[in-house]
Amino acid sequence: MSTIIVRTPVTAGLGELFSTHGLSKKVVMLFDENTRKLYGDELLKTLTDQGFQWKELVVPAREASKSFSTAYRLYGRMIEADVDRSWNMLAVGGGVVGDLGGFIAASYYRGIPVIQLPTTLLAMTDSSIGGKVAINHPLGKNMIGFFHLPKLVLIDPSYLKTLPEREIYAGMAEVIKYGFIADEAFLSFLDLNFKAITELQEPWLTEAVKKSAFIKDDVVTKDFRETSGLRATLNFGHTFAHGLEKLAEYRYLRHGEAVTIGMVCALFLSHNLEYLDRASLERGLSILKKFRFPKGVLKLRFLDIESELLLENMFSDKKKLDKKLRFVLLKTLGEAFLLEENVDNKPVLKAIDDARIFFSGKRLH
Repeated sequence: MSTIIVRTPVTAGLGELFSTHGLSKKVVMLFDENTRKLYGDELLKTLTDQGFQWKELVVPAREASKSFSTAYRLYGRMIEADVDRSWNMLAVGGGVVGDLGGFIAASYYRGIPVIQLPTTLLAMTDSSIGGKVAINHPLGKNMIGFFHLPKLVLIDPSYLKTLPEREIYAGMAEVIKYGFIADEAFLSFLDLNFKAITELQEPWLTEAVKKSAFIKDDVVTKDFRETSGLRATLNFGHTFAHGLEKLAEYRYLRHGEAVTIGMVCALFLSHNLEYLDRASLERGLSILKKFRFPKGVLKLRFLDIESELLLENMFSDKKKLDKKLRFVLLKTLGEAFLLEENVDNKPVLKAIDDARIFFSGKRLH
């Protein structure tokens, strides 16, 4: 599986690290416009100083960059630069760059190694790990892609200091998710230190990042291609979230914001279907209540949406099977499972309505 390294600075001794893992010192560097501006000069100097040969590619910092047209353009740049299968792809950025870089690496010359250098909390703890890489289609997000594990995942928590608060909270959603699905003690740690982590205080930040990354890696190692249902538990809250993202046109709602809402819905569904007890439900909700949304986003992107419309858009989720929605639910805090049988629309709609009441601040009965 992938080698995950969490440290500051993570690029120290990069040449030796590449050699240890059988990687050539020929690298295609993929940035978005933001990561190029923030980290590009320093990273490219590091590569030059350590004897690397490199080619630089930059894409716009937006979800629309995860497209066939962008990939096609980058293939052309790489071919013109005589990049062959002896090269590596190093993706520097958040989920968009990581997915796009991984997709190109998986398909160029039928596959070249990819190294992920995530720069957002969400990418450090989720999207850069596990080898799922994809581009979007107008009819759905991440519909076209590959399983292509990174050789290395290089995580430097100090990069998070450049992120706006909104991105920190969006990434924190995936961190909290790991506590819900796999580790109740970690969930308690996150609950106790939520403020310190979101304020990027050490050592709590690095501990949260490291624990999240290794929980995901462990799950992926045990069920790489989702054959046992274990990897599917990583999608806790995501069936609801993907419907919300589609309604927001993949632009007006961060993935982590959608997942936060989705986890509230999934907690209620777990309780309404009598898997999760009331005390666990209320404890889970008390943690998710700590999340912040930009002014107006929660109202426009969830509270004002009809439950039936959200349910309809959830059916665009690539994780449905035989046109049936698949839900990850909780038996208890720290233990998730994939519900195999079909769920009637009525409890799903009720879970959405319960979440709406929760977020609107009304008292639940």
